[in-house]
Amino acid sequence: MTIKRKKILAVASGGGHWIQLLRLRPAFEGCEVVYMSTHEGYQKQVSDSAFHAVTDANRWNKLKLIVMSFEVIWVVIKVRPDIIISTGAAPGLLAIIWGKLTLKKTIWLDSIANVEKISMSGRLAKPFATIHMTQWEQLATNAPTVFKGNVIT
Repeated sequence: MTIKRKKILAVASGGGHWIQLLRLRPAFEGCEVVYMSTHEGYQKQVSDSAFHAVTDANRWNKLKLIVMSFEVIWVVIKVRPDIIISTGAAPGLLAIIWGKLTLKKTIWLDSIANVEKISMSGRLAKPFATIHMTQWEQLATNAPTVFKGNVIT
């Protein structure tokens, strides 16, 4: 009997969000991981895994956000992950939303840079995330946000 490995869709926008996502790689050991980000060049950093690039967008460019939304749902449908995890921002939020709507388990891990309050994307992700985490104990005062330590720095 073959045991099926869990398939994880790991999603982050560029910069610090992507770096923090990569620091989670040891936690993904034994799983099939598919990465998604906004920079095609990041594929080189995860060459042992599948990678999907989506349009880079933010709240100030609504048209690009719409395009990104369709790209993200296409990846979620195509990959069929068991779990979706994101460290932020826009592509991760969209993946978490689409994950919830397609009955996937979802994990939002807010950036360690957000010391005083949960990020805007993190606040929007809260009702869609199966697990909603912060890396700052003082920010885990409102359920369902949990604190399990500074898991990535």
